[in-house]
Amino acid sequence: MRFYNSSEIRNVALAGHAHAGKTMLVSAMLYAGGATSRLLRTEEGSTVTDFDEEEVARRHSISTGIAALEYSKKKINLLDTPGLNTFIHDARLCLPAADAMLLVVDGSVGVQVQTEKAWNFAAEFHLPVVFVVTKLDHERASFTNIVSSIRERFGRRCCSVESQEELVEMIAEDNDELMQEFFDQGSLSPEHLNAGLKHEIIERKLFPILGVSALADQGIRELLNFICEALPSPLERAALETKAPASIFAFKTLADAFSGRVTYFKVMAGTLRNDGHLINSRTGHDERFAHLSTPFGKQTHEVAELATGDIGVVMKLKETHTGDSLSDKSKQQVWPAVQVPEPAIAYAIVTKSRNDEDRLANGMHKVLEEDPSLRFYRDPQTKEFLLAGNGQQHVEVIVARLRKRYHVDVELRAPKIAYRETIRGFADVQGRHKKQSGGHGQFGDCKVKLEPLGRGEQFEFVNATFGGSVPKQYVSAVEKGIQEAASMGWLAGYPMVDFKVTLYDGSYHDVDSNEMSFKMAGRKAFKAAMAVAKPALLEPIMKVEVQTPVEYAGDLLGDLNSRRGRVAGMEVNAGSQTLRAMVPMAEMLSYQNDLTAMTQGRATFAMEFDHYDFVPQLQAEKIIAAANYTHLTDDE
Repeated sequence: MRFYNSSEIRNVALAGHAHAGKTMLVSAMLYAGGATSRLLRTEEGSTVTDFDEEEVARRHSISTGIAALEYSKKKINLLDTPGLNTFIHDARLCLPAADAMLLVVDGSVGVQVQTEKAWNFAAEFHLPVVFVVTKLDHERASFTNIVSSIRERFGRRCCSVESQEELVEMIAEDNDELMQEFFDQGSLSPEHLNAGLKHEIIERKLFPILGVSALADQGIRELLNFICEALPSPLERAALETKAPASIFAFKTLADAFSGRVTYFKVMAGTLRNDGHLINSRTGHDERFAHLSTPFGKQTHEVAELATGDIGVVMKLKETHTGDSLSDKSKQQVWPAVQVPEPAIAYAIVTKSRNDEDRLANGMHKVLEEDPSLRFYRDPQTKEFLLAGNGQQHVEVIVARLRKRYHVDVELRAPKIAYRETIRGFADVQGRHKKQSGGHGQFGDCKVKLEPLGRGEQFEFVNATFGGSVPKQYVSAVEKGIQEAASMGWLAGYPMVDFKVTLYDGSYHDVDSNEMSFKMAGRKAFKAAMAVAKPALLEPIMKVEVQTPVEYAGDLLGDLNSRRGRVAGMEVNAGSQTLRAMVPMAEMLSYQNDLTAMTQGRATFAMEFDHYDFVPQLQAEKIIAAANYTHLTDDE
């Protein structure tokens, strides 16, 4: 593949609901552009961007696949993002590499749950959006109905490019000169129309709607032409420096069993050349970019250099992870990384043998590099190793990779709910630690007030002492003692959150006081406070969206209510009904199987963490009893 200037590059992410046809659309574009010799199909497991063994087996995208093609003297980098709620975090991680989004909508179904989420992602990264209605060769497909549903959900600025008159009016609305031309001539010149259309798309004032069929090869070349002519180059969307020293942003990492670490990046400044050296701003490590390439699914095509805004891939960078910035040593630059939400659910992970236990650490290290949304840690109470992810399927995919790639045989045990503890009441207590055992003794004394904070405010510590009642060097020890005790909980061993501590008085001994003594005093103060501060359990509440045929809606509403759910809304769209509810995570662990049984597999759901709330008394008593928690003694 030849060198392309920044103005000749288009970076386009395909996003939308699972099974809307994103991967087949990419396959059709690669075929139309001559990048493949035939149309590769999802059902064959042969598509370029779904190459992971789990993606092939499950027939849906798990992580973002990237492939470049050449068309009409342009280079188009296509980012095929996953649409299942469990894996859609990967789409968000990769969007900083894109300069526009094709929001793919199934022509036989319409706007779905993840369509709206992808729309919100585009707004977050200020990406221009083009709607692409797929599967128009299907019997139940209706382009007109889908256009109506898109406009109803996302507004009148979403406009079909077949509606030429309306399109011209919208373009002219925001420009006085074009409006005058429209009034004078009843239309716009082709030159002004094309320039106005591109400007409106880049400014997110217009969201065109196009229709295609990947399998029937209808509308694919028209879509490619639209990408080349109407979507922005990297320079048209952001003020990138082409003449500056080279700088890149690493937006994705793969751990290949043979190639090692594979890093995908976007060139943010300058020109990156093969065998160039860049400095990692996080680690200070010098990285060599050998065998510089452009991605094509699991394959790569070597290139001599990449221009500003282009997307590349390189193997075996030693210290670079997802979200890192690397720059020439003459000008260090840092590009903002995407924040990853905390995982929603954790499973205990158990090895089958001692050999598996030895291999587990190495395998987990590699899969954690690929997926920043995962957490792997040891429960301090149960001593179990926990693997936390965005849902059951997410964790199951990771376990399958451990088995197939790294030959680690593990099994999952019942998921752990990330309960938290907090206080409902106020406490004014004293923590006094005094110990004499020959020689220097131990003495620390603190008086503190504890009070609740709002949900999500975590912890606040205020030093309100005066007159040196607690020397400055011991204040942090009191805070540390309280925080350590709070991390072990009080009712059932879960971390205590959302409370404020005010240290207002105390006393000390010139000889016997030290940091450890005041730390112990803080722990004793926490223990004393729990007797009066009304400790309570909190549970994670999930935002649940269910898309179902209308005939099942009543039964599903009843089921959500039985799970302690609070229904937040309902709407009918294109023959299906969307139910929205807030439901405790503890009640949703078996929901996938139950939903399949209740609707014969015709309903889908998405779930994500929303907030913490108090556990009802009856459930709290069961959780506390099951925890069988023993409080720390004063001497521990």
